[in-house]
Amino acid sequence: MDPTQEALLNEECILVDADDRRIGSTSKRQCHLWKNIVDEANGGMLHRAFSVFLFNTKNELLLQRRSDAKVTFPGFWTNTCCSHPLHVTPELDEDQAIGVRRAAQRKLNHELGIKPEDVPLDSIQYLTRIHYKAASNDEWGEHEIDYILFVKRDVQFIAQPNEVSDTKFVSRDELKTMLATAKQNGLKITPWFSLISNSSFLYKWWNDIDHLERHEKRDSIHRL
Repeated sequence: MDPTQEALLNEECILVDADDRRIGSTSKRQCHLWKNIVDEANGGMLHRAFSVFLFNTKNELLLQRRSDAKVTFPGFWTNTCCSHPLHVTPELDEDQAIGVRRAAQRKLNHELGIKPEDVPLDSIQYLTRIHYKAASNDEWGEHEIDYILFVKRDVQFIAQPNEVSDTKFVSRDELKTMLATAKQNGLKITPWFSLISNSSFLYKWWNDIDHLERHEKRDSIHRL
């Protein structure tokens, strides 16, 4: 395993129940071991996460291809940034999802070199949550309550190659074509991005990008 990604497995993630109530913490490693996720006798390990969708002022969505060094879903295309708030005081704050938004700001900087001042917390809009489960392989997987965060800003970025191997901006039509032809073109798409894109959510939000307050359902958890 890549030593940098190995070290990140020691980070403490936030364990939650199916209604996103905090029940404890454990390492990123334990959260992502598939044997822990499918251990229904103990409820199945579930943790809090977020997915950032960053758009430029042309209304194009920034995608990333995950580094081949990543533990889960290496080399897969996905939305702008996907990660976890940590079990630390600033990122545990649940008021207006400020802790999750702080974590998003931190990871946008870590993965893409986007400076925090270029994505102030009030520019990161929390829409809703999804609950999904997906295996990466026999050993690793994801089981998350995923906060959906939208940002519309023109930003400068430099991808950190241990995290991100490629990036590109796409229009709605370009994304639809990319997803429809992914298999024949040998592209792999993360399951959470596929679920959000193939549901009615993403394009509905995208079409109303300047009026997202109409779509905020912060008390909802969509089971996908």
